[in-house]
Amino acid sequence: MSALRRIAALIVKEFVMILKDKKSRFVIIGPPLIQFFVFGYAATYDLKNVRYAVFDEARTAESRDLLARLDGSDSFERVATLSAAHQIDTMIDHQKARLVVHIGPRFSRDLYNGHPASVQVIVDGRNSNVALIAMGYIGTIVEDYNRSLVERGVLERGRAPGVTLIERAWFNANLQSRWYIVSALGGIISMVVVMILTSLSVAREREFGTFDQLLVAPFTPGEILVGKALPGMFFGLMDALLFSVGAVFWFGVPLRGSIIALLLTFICFIIAVVGVGLLVSSLAKNMQQALLGSFVFMMPAVILAGFTTPIENMPDWLQTGTLINPLRYVIVALRMIFLQGADTAAVWPQLWPLMTMAILMLPLAGWLFRHRAQ
Repeated sequence: MSALRRIAALIVKEFVMILKDKKSRFVIIGPPLIQFFVFGYAATYDLKNVRYAVFDEARTAESRDLLARLDGSDSFERVATLSAAHQIDTMIDHQKARLVVHIGPRFSRDLYNGHPASVQVIVDGRNSNVALIAMGYIGTIVEDYNRSLVERGVLERGRAPGVTLIERAWFNANLQSRWYIVSALGGIISMVVVMILTSLSVAREREFGTFDQLLVAPFTPGEILVGKALPGMFFGLMDALLFSVGAVFWFGVPLRGSIIALLLTFICFIIAVVGVGLLVSSLAKNMQQALLGSFVFMMPAVILAGFTTPIENMPDWLQTGTLINPLRYVIVALRMIFLQGADTAAVWPQLWPLMTMAILMLPLAGWLFRHRAQ
């Protein structure tokens, strides 16, 4: 029997076991469906601080006074001072800043002449929660600044317009939080499905007493792992694509980017998660341990992925720890594809870490499987 035929036989066997087992069938359908609607309708967020950049064309005492109030707020952290308008695109597109404050060259002149002195705030609408709260904070700071101008006699109370905000959100003009949440759900849901199915695969054989029979069959450990991995990858990819379609046609989230980039992102992510799942399965002695190991991985992965809490709000050591979290990269990539209109080249910085994790985790799972089998 050739290696391909042996792997094909294992794949068929794994599909049959998953489809015959009521618990496995429920894992494929039940939890993903519940999570999709619960997260889509009920998830909310809080914000602690915001990275921002400044493009000050006025460079006057008045503009510096206003910006000093932003710099002095615990809610904001200035990460760049821009010298040209084209730099705004780079700051927002590459998420170097959550927003850019643009003060025009006529700011002080309009202020003293009784005209509206406009300040433009350009926010990254891919994270609608951050954008909405940040604009609220800036609005409060501008109101305080206007009051200080009245107290100093620069503005006449109740007559001069003072500083006015012009708000502009990129990638999500209406700042719909559902777009921000639902666009990333395909990654989270596919991770749950893949982790549970692959972590149970080898542990199920041990618990059912068929592990030794599998070892004496004419299969190499690598062939066994491939046979165990592909069904989980298949169901994970189907769920991810299904809920991506649901995000577009049910929740109305725009898919502005490349479908090829979306497919590649899911494939790279699922292969990386399969490596983690098989590693857990090789370590577990029974299905209960496998499920426990899966949830031990999944809960921190979701929290540390930037889905609920911005990663830059975390301590530095924890931000470093998120670099080994595959969910971090897929969430960024999915939001770029859905909301920004990214193609494969744009999401490549998120894909190569996933590919690296897969290259490291799959051989490690294979080695551990052979070691535990001896």
